[in-house]
Amino acid sequence: MTLKELEQQLLALNPDEKLQAIQLLAQSLGNNWKGIEKIHRVCGGEARIAKTRIPVWVIVEAHHLGYSDADFLTSYPTITATDLANAWVYAKAYPDEIKLAIERNEAA
Repeated sequence: MTLKELEQQLLALNPDEKLQAIQLLAQSLGNNWKGIEKIHRVCGGEARIAKTRIPVWVIVEAHHLGYSDADFLTSYPTITATDLANAWVYAKAYPDEIKLAIERNEAA
């Protein structure tokens, strides 16, 4: 995809989608993901929902196994729909990182 093609797609977004795109780009530039933390000594340094021990890759893998966001919210009452949304944005932005984390866990 060229920058010109991307520009056309971005301009076609509705205002809410444009705001989400801006937030995603700003977060990726600063490596500061709202609601997502990476601390070396917690969960092996894997990206996780802030203030929890729930790695993003766990949510992705569980989704592949058939779990829904509603299932997560029921199973983990301390997290919110916003927490899940932040995790999904991160997972979409870093699919290779998430895939590698899943593979490492399966090999362990």
